[in-house]
Amino acid sequence: MSSPVSEWQATPFLEPGSELPVYLQIAHALMRDIHAGRFSPGESLPGYRTVAERLGVSRNTVMAAYAELRAEGWIVSTPGEGSAVASLLPAHLPPGLEQSARVRAKPAMGFDLAGETPAAAVAPQRRLLEVASGVPDPRLLPGAALARNYRRALTQGRAYGAADPQGHPRLRAALAHLLSRGRGVPTTEAQVLVTRGTQMALVLVSQALFSPGEAVAVEAMGGRGAWDAFARAGARCLPVPVDEEGLQVDALEPLLRTERLRAVLVTPRRQYPTLAVLSPGRRARLLSLAQANRFAVLEIDQDSEMQLEGAPAAPLAAAAGAPGVVVHLGTLSKIFSPDLRLGFVHGPAPLVARLREVRAVLDRHGDPVLERAMAELMEDGELQRHLNRMIQIYRRRRNALCAALRRTLAEVVSVESPSGGLALWVPVRPGVDVDRWAARALERGVSFQPGRQFAFDGAPVQALRMGFANYPEPQLEEVARRMQAALEDAA
Repeated sequence: MSSPVSEWQATPFLEPGSELPVYLQIAHALMRDIHAGRFSPGESLPGYRTVAERLGVSRNTVMAAYAELRAEGWIVSTPGEGSAVASLLPAHLPPGLEQSARVRAKPAMGFDLAGETPAAAVAPQRRLLEVASGVPDPRLLPGAALARNYRRALTQGRAYGAADPQGHPRLRAALAHLLSRGRGVPTTEAQVLVTRGTQMALVLVSQALFSPGEAVAVEAMGGRGAWDAFARAGARCLPVPVDEEGLQVDALEPLLRTERLRAVLVTPRRQYPTLAVLSPGRRARLLSLAQANRFAVLEIDQDSEMQLEGAPAAPLAAAAGAPGVVVHLGTLSKIFSPDLRLGFVHGPAPLVARLREVRAVLDRHGDPVLERAMAELMEDGELQRHLNRMIQIYRRRRNALCAALRRTLAEVVSVESPSGGLALWVPVRPGVDVDRWAARALERGVSFQPGRQFAFDGAPVQALRMGFANYPEPQLEEVARRMQAALEDAA
């Protein structure tokens, strides 16, 4: 019976066309097999000449491969006795080989997972124009200023005692200033907790507020990320209708007669996804109900700084009756870049203290280097300068996409220019299958969101949502042309 080493000699592991030198290919192949336990410590290896003849390479190439294996501790060589597998092996493969070794091994999992496996995300196509959500253009990030601050924070951040689950104190102070000056929310840094985006904020709030089986009211048109966060905490989501004035607050009263609501989730400044503004009367009634029934009002306010025209509505957290009941969730990702994962929660001090405890279990101190770098960016006034520039650019892009849609699709869509935010909500003429249209658009390289994706019950919705901020005007016009062609395909 042949030995493992002799089998290895005949294995065709050399890769024609590989950028690696042949001696490294030989060395790496043997490293992988030793690491996998195919060869035992102390087992002798064949001589240079034998390996060279069987692989069709020069003796010097094999000598170089063995020298590499000796240098990294995989084999030992004794003059006059040849080479053998080392008795004390390295614990890890070199960088680049670990993944290939895992792919080759493919071990079965020896335990079970709880619940159902989530549906796999569909990988985006190449050259896909993704206008499915309202995100800023990451190419417009003030990268030079942020990189300068990041370098400084990387070398000095620890000296400022930044390892705090609540977030870097300088960033919390900067966010408190943003809330008080920009959104009219009187606060201090003690009432602010930094997160890695809004989704993390929702998870933390869910863990702090909900026990299994408790009820939370949500907008019947909204984001599934929030609903999933609540469900993971064991809460029951109860949908409440929305209309052109936002959440139908009157519909909460029948719920309150049969349920003890722990919270109501609302997007009052620009309802997600319909962009409706919660009317003054409904705002006052919601706060009154919250105080009388002791439930929290979870207010998501993601892009209020992106006010393209007119004066923005004030957040609920700024209202006179808000202290004690409103939890305000925001993000910096909608201002700078979707890849910059920084969000925040503002609320009563006892809630923030509880969130800090929960955050310490999940992520003990966030990213203090990035947090301090962003704090300096805000302290230097770069945030406001960036906003001033972006509002000019995004207003032009909004106008370009609205004009292109009206020009190419006027017979099937109703397009209104939103006063703020980074996306459009576009009603579609009855009779048009919006889901089929979205599928055909994807085939033509455009990704937008049919209204059904936001419906709590999954029912069809005669509308679609699309962003305009992440592409310049010529590409937005191309989006409209492809959508027109996709509509013809769907018909």
